[in-house]
Amino acid sequence: MSHLRFSGLPAQEQQDIFLDIIRNSPLLKDVLSRAQQLNLPDWYIVSGALYNLVWNVLTGRPETHAIKDIDLFYYDASDISYEAEDRIIKTGDGVFSAVPLPVEIRNQARVHLWYEKHFGLVCPPLRSSENSIDRFASKTHAVGIRLEQDGSLKLYAPFGLDDIFSLRMTPNPVADNRETHHVKGLRAQKNWPEVTVVPWPEMTALNS
Repeated sequence: MSHLRFSGLPAQEQQDIFLDIIRNSPLLKDVLSRAQQLNLPDWYIVSGALYNLVWNVLTGRPETHAIKDIDLFYYDASDISYEAEDRIIKTGDGVFSAVPLPVEIRNQARVHLWYEKHFGLVCPPLRSSENSIDRFASKTHAVGIRLEQDGSLKLYAPFGLDDIFSLRMTPNPVADNRETHHVKGLRAQKNWPEVTVVPWPEMTALNS
């Protein structure tokens, strides 16, 4: 069966397929359930653990193939100290102790405090976890999911899901993340040779 079998489908069909893949993943079901126990404000499991899982399903690879870790975002502007975030991280260490991959927990209200030192770029204070997802280097990465109290899954995918189902990495030039897009593109093609990487647009094209 073609790995591009869901590419180009209507958005609602892609969303239904995406959610079915998440629900049928023992790993993601467990992680979402454990994350819900933390009761964090504005939380999402985001990015690689989601779209890499879909790519593994589409290409017939093992569920966790090339997934390095699982990113858990939350947003709490009431206390943006390192100490407050560290308490959440340490609590998460216990909650996720049985998960076979590392779970990286980060308060998105703190990102602007360390982003420039880490990446060499200024990041404005973010307004929410969704605002952080909006700024990912690739539109393909911009996806988050949360388990609601009623058992439903909330999906946030500001650029849709077609890039994921097309195994295509498309740049998101909302910030100067050219290098990040390039590096992640190389890694993606190494682990999933079926992936196509769309080049970062030139500034002349952006300004035209």
